[in-house]
Amino acid sequence: MSLLNLSVAIGDYDRNRPLIDGTVKIDGVDAVFMKLVPEEIFFRAFRTEDFDICELSLSSFTLKTALGQCPYVGIPAFVSRCFRHTSIFVRTDRIARPQDLRGKRVGVPEYQLTANVWARAILDDDFAVSPADIEWVRGGIEHPARPEKIAIQLPPGVHLSDAPEGKTISELLMGGEIDGFIAPRAPAIPSRNIGWLFPDPMAAAKDYFRRTGIFPIMHLVGVRRALVEKHPWLPAAVLKAFQQSKKIALDQLSDVSATKVTMPFVEEQLKDARELMGEDFWPYGVEANRKTLDAFLHHHHAQGISPRRVSVEELFHPATLETFKI
Repeated sequence: MSLLNLSVAIGDYDRNRPLIDGTVKIDGVDAVFMKLVPEEIFFRAFRTEDFDICELSLSSFTLKTALGQCPYVGIPAFVSRCFRHTSIFVRTDRIARPQDLRGKRVGVPEYQLTANVWARAILDDDFAVSPADIEWVRGGIEHPARPEKIAIQLPPGVHLSDAPEGKTISELLMGGEIDGFIAPRAPAIPSRNIGWLFPDPMAAAKDYFRRTGIFPIMHLVGVRRALVEKHPWLPAAVLKAFQQSKKIALDQLSDVSATKVTMPFVEEQLKDARELMGEDFWPYGVEANRKTLDAFLHHHHAQGISPRRVSVEELFHPATLETFKI
């Protein structure tokens, strides 16, 4: 059997590099890798299906799945995860605690971004600040007039407006026209009056994990549906390769004779993460992530982004619902 020549678009992360550099192969595939930023991958994947295999936004993927319009089949390789306590910025001269956001104006680059779903979930679950309590303003972080990648219909009581023409949400925050900012990236304009809502976001995230057991998922991997229909063995092969790649990355991270990350205290941080979250603190697969996925799918629907409550099983190819140890 000849190998399938397939395009693979993913971020240049340590857990992906053994795949990118050829150390790990996808069984049956001759892959052409493209190292792209997530925003470009997502836009091209959902607009024009440019890639055979690619990293995908969990939020956009969930919405497309709920609508029955998803061009990709999900693989539970969660290549991006992040505690989103670091994604909520505020005017510190106005906002001292999460409850102060009630009745305030908060900027977002897109309402349906995965990071924003998780940030709103934190505000709602832990501080009883619901999406309807805030007036949302949409705009680009560095460039004005950023549209939603996928059209959404928000529920009654949730108000979303566009930033004034020619203005970014970073500029609005700097000028005091909005009170907060939620996004995967920091505001483009620094100021002594702009800072994290949670002064110690690491401590807040550790407390959140201890209470919930949730390590928020941002991105999964998708395979073009037409390919899967023709080659049903492909999803399991893709998951296996991403699992192998992540294992190599974690083994390298643990080798601190010469650290692989350009940061001090790597050994201490790794020890701390494992004591808090377990040996495999970045798990792939469905069952190890079911609680996290269920929480996300609940909030995604409750926030009015997906028109119905999607089940965990709907997101992933049946051959990937059970995983084997690498």
